Amino acid sequence: MGKIVVTGMGVISAIGNNVTENRHALIEGKSGISTLEMFPSKFVGSLPVGEIKISDNTFIKNLQVKEQGISRTTLLALHAFNEAVADSNLSGKQISSFDTAFITASTVGGMCHTDMMYNDAKIDTAGSPFISSYEYAATSLYLQKRFSLQGHVNTINTACSSSANAIMYGAKLIKSGRANRVIVGGVDSLAKFTINGFNALHILSAKPCTPFDEERTGLNLGEAAAFIVLEKEEDATHKKNYATLSGYSNANDSYHASTLSNEANGPYFAMKAALEAANLLPSQINYVNAHGTSTENNDLIESIAMLKLFENAPLFSSTKANTGHTLGAAAAVEAVYCILNLYHQELYGALRFYNPIATTKLAPIQAYTKIPLSHVMSNSFGFGGNCSSLIFSKI
Repeated sequence: MGKIVVTGMGVISAIGNNVTENRHALIEGKSGISTLEMFPSKFVGSLPVGEIKISDNTFIKNLQVKEQGISRTTLLALHAFNEAVADSNLSGKQISSFDTAFITASTVGGMCHTDMMYNDAKIDTAGSPFISSYEYAATSLYLQKRFSLQGHVNTINTACSSSANAIMYGAKLIKSGRANRVIVGGVDSLAKFTINGFNALHILSAKPCTPFDEERTGLNLGEAAAFIVLEKEEDATHKKNYATLSGYSNANDSYHASTLSNEANGPYFAMKAALEAANLLPSQINYVNAHGTSTENNDLIESIAMLKLFENAPLFSSTKANTGHTLGAAAAVEAVYCILNLYHQELYGALRFYNPIATTKLAPIQAYTKIPLSHVMSNSFGFGGNCSSLIFSKI
């Protein structure tokens, strides 16, 4: 078979409600980091997050959701899914066909309603309508039912590399002949569960994050959903082809539950194997959308891995300074941004970078730039050392 091409994209994040809005915000150097306000929490008005300022009720109305107990996670996914399949001009018949697969990713899922589940456990009534949404695959199951999906459906959770692995899994379904097209991506919503959990790890920043800066103080959580449509090149000659998915790989350094190894083994081997899969040399990568969480460990280790792999480090940046760290959605959001890089031949400047890490001296690109691009890499490194790299190439 020929190449795997991207024929549709959909995204919603703190910097925009669709692909066009996200791109314009990136060009303008807009940050979506603001203070928490959309649900009750002791951090309302103080904790910086990448929050989408649209209420669940507004989503329910706009998306014509009739069912009870649909979580915010699922609402975000439905919004981005609709844009992606419309952009790809997929008919209802194609979406529900046996040869169309749907692979989504999430780390939060219905856990955005954990406090409601806790309250339900203490009462004798039937409980919250959100009980059914608490199941990990609830978003996939809802979309499967709503769109009568008959092809392969799966849900992946490998922490922050989740949607990179969903994209990789979808590509392998096409390569192996198990699907002719796949809708792949990820979603996560902000929730007390994750905010309190990351706060317990002491890696949340009290101010807007500064990826790869010497004085970085931690990450900002965000929420988002993004999906892309992958098809065989020979089946997509009649429609827009944004880019090819030319390489991908997953590696695990098995070093620590929440920390990358000092030798950067996971990131290094993920990037190296992705290059080998794409049949590319390190020097052919024009840009890296780095994982870049703005935590002390991640940015240092990712920098070490890039210096280890590339003789001359390519241009790079972390768009988490724009959106916050959207966990299971992050890799899919950043895949969309990489595809925009290639399609429009442009790079977006890093936000809030002041001084490079002293031991590595790497500095991200800091201004919007029009530049010839052939191959870009997107890195996503999850808890447990689960590291994934994707490579997209110009058509």
